[in-house]
Amino acid sequence: MPEYGAPPQVKPKRLGDYLEVMSKAVFQSGMSWQVVNKKWDGIRDAFRDFDAEGVARLGEREIDALTQDTRVIRNRRKIEAIIENANRMLALEAEHGGFRKYLRSHGGFEATVKDLRKNFRFMGEMGCFYFLYVVGETVPEYEAWCRSRGREPMAASPARLS
Repeated sequence: MPEYGAPPQVKPKRLGDYLEVMSKAVFQSGMSWQVVNKKWDGIRDAFRDFDAEGVARLGEREIDALTQDTRVIRNRRKIEAIIENANRMLALEAEHGGFRKYLRSHGGFEATVKDLRKNFRFMGEMGCFYFLYVVGETVPEYEAWCRSRGREPMAASPARLS
């Protein structure tokens, strides 16, 4: 098995950058990261370059079209989750004066993860770790975090791959 490193981090400049990273975590939930990576350019295009306001406005007709679009992973529940997550991001950004301010309003990693899981669909612990790491927030050391949850770190884990 080849060695894999941590995914590249991004410096979000717009809400859509956060939405894109979160959406990748949503699509990786229960799926092979390789499949998600292979389709990512098509997914980005289909989701309007993750313009948060544009994604938030997608309606039934667009959802139906996305479930038929071979460029994307055609899981209706995940597609609907991404749209709901975009709406929630917009609300939290407005409430906190910025999404980064929202992320930093919890007083630490565990509290942030708990709130992310409460506010966003398809965001499990691994997805939250991945999301926070990639957008440049402070996260625990990966191997220690895995051990704290009684699991062995995996080289091919979505939290370590992009």
